[in-house]
Amino acid sequence: MSKLRSITDTPWDTIAFGLPTYELLEYSADALQQAVRTSGHYTLKVDPLSDKRLLHEYGFYYCDTLIEPFCTADRLRAQTHSSASISKEFDKNQLMAICQCAFVYGRMHRDFNLSEAAANTRYNKWLAQLVDEQQVFALYWQDKLAGFIGHRDNSLVLHALAAVYRGKGLSKYWWSEVSLELLANGHKTVGSSISVANLAVLNLYVSLGFSFRNPQDVYHRLVP
Repeated sequence: MSKLRSITDTPWDTIAFGLPTYELLEYSADALQQAVRTSGHYTLKVDPLSDKRLLHEYGFYYCDTLIEPFCTADRLRAQTHSSASISKEFDKNQLMAICQCAFVYGRMHRDFNLSEAAANTRYNKWLAQLVDEQQVFALYWQDKLAGFIGHRDNSLVLHALAAVYRGKGLSKYWWSEVSLELLANGHKTVGSSISVANLAVLNLYVSLGFSFRNPQDVYHRLVP
C-alpha cells in the first residue's frame, strides 16, 4: 500500500504477531480512511479530551491509557536498602524466564483481537533486544536475581519482577537505584510510560516523587 506519511510500519510487532502492523501518527479522517483500506493491525494514540467520534465511525476500539512519569534529581525521594542492588551482569536465560507472562497490563494483552501468546512473544523479543544493546539493569535482592529494568537513555521502558518479589514494597529500592544511576550519568530527568490501570506502578512512582504528564488514550483496529 502507498501509505500517507501519517501511517508508519511497526516491524517489531509484525514479527511478534505474524501480520502487518502499523501506527497512525495523526488523528485525521484521511489517515483513518487510508488505514481501513488495507489489512493489518493499527494503533492510534490520541489526547484523552479529543472527540472520539471518528474513531468509532472507523471501527477503532479503546485499549489503554498511557501516562508518562518523570522526575528530576532534586525531586527524587530515593530510598536505598543494603539488600537491594542493581547490576549490568546477569544470566540472560533467568531474565527471560522472569519476562515470560509478566505484562498483563500491556495494551497488546488487553486487545481481544490478539493472542496472549503473541503478546508475550512481543515482550520477550523486546527484552532480548535491550539485553543485546546493554540497556538492562538486573535487580538483585540479597544477591538473588529478582527482576529487571530495561531503559533507553533516561527512559525506563520495560520492567518486571519475579512473582515471589511482587507486592512486598521492594520496588522502591530498585527503582531508586536505577534512577540515581541514570541521573549520575548526566541525564537531567528520569521518565517512563505506564498504563494508568497499573496502580501498583503508578503508586510506586508517586512515592518516589515523580510527576505525570502527556496522557494518551490508545485505540486499536484490526482490519481483516
